[in-house]
Amino acid sequence: MSAFVLFWSLGIAQVMLALAMSCAAFRMLWGPRAQDRVVGLDTFYVNAMLLLLTIGIQSGRDLYFEAALVIALIGFVGTVALAKFLMRGEVIE
Repeated sequence: MSAFVLFWSLGIAQVMLALAMSCAAFRMLWGPRAQDRVVGLDTFYVNAMLLLLTIGIQSGRDLYFEAALVIALIGFVGTVALAKFLMRGEVIE
């Protein structure tokens, strides 16, 4: 029973994360302001990281967890750089 519940809950979570990624992609592409696009990018990479984590749980392979960690690090640095660019107009002082 436990494996059955885990299988279905991971499948539902993956579908919901894919829908959330499509909403974030919509916000990234057609956001009215640059700040909305940055928030869409931030939401997109968090959802991609969570999708990789659910795939890693489902398959049991460590590669997905490492890829999720790399996406989290690169996404954080990208979000900070874009926020700094929008605030000051330059990234490197």
